[in-house]
Amino acid sequence: MKLNMILGKKQIILASLVLVLGVAIYLNYTFSESGNGYDITASANSETTTDDRTYGEAQLTSAAPDEYFTAARVERKKARDESVETLATTLKDGNLSDEEKEVATNKALEVSKQIESENKIETLVKAKGFQECLAFVDDENVKVVVQTEGLNAEQAAQIKNIIVEETNMPAENIVVDEVK
Repeated sequence: MKLNMILGKKQIILASLVLVLGVAIYLNYTFSESGNGYDITASANSETTTDDRTYGEAQLTSAAPDEYFTAARVERKKARDESVETLATTLKDGNLSDEEKEVATNKALEVSKQIESENKIETLVKAKGFQECLAFVDDENVKVVVQTEGLNAEQAAQIKNIIVEETNMPAENIVVDEVK
């Protein structure tokens, strides 16, 4: 019996979407595990900055920063490529209703906008003088990892402003981590 007779296209698509969701959950868990994000909501609207605020600790990594950023970019690209491939396969399916095609098309546009936002955020943060930057944008959160020798409140606020302008994400859904 042919494999596609046993497993229909819908089952393969469903399995692919479950795999992409699993990767997204794993990445979310990995990046939120430390809980050492900076509180960038406090200094955003204040005119004076006080030094008694705590902006978190640097995230420690076992690899060199260059290796961390390279590996993270490769993993992010793999996950995005799988997602795009799954969406393309879904759109090619002739058995989809108009509503299902519209949902898949909207999701494809959303993924495209997220990729574009990540690239813009990374470019703008690097333009502010940071050595390296990696952005992760999803529907509800934005996480930015920067390589620097010391992140202060003003720099964290600058990064937050870049993210808010690019994504319109509320400040409480933005996390900035540092890799030294």
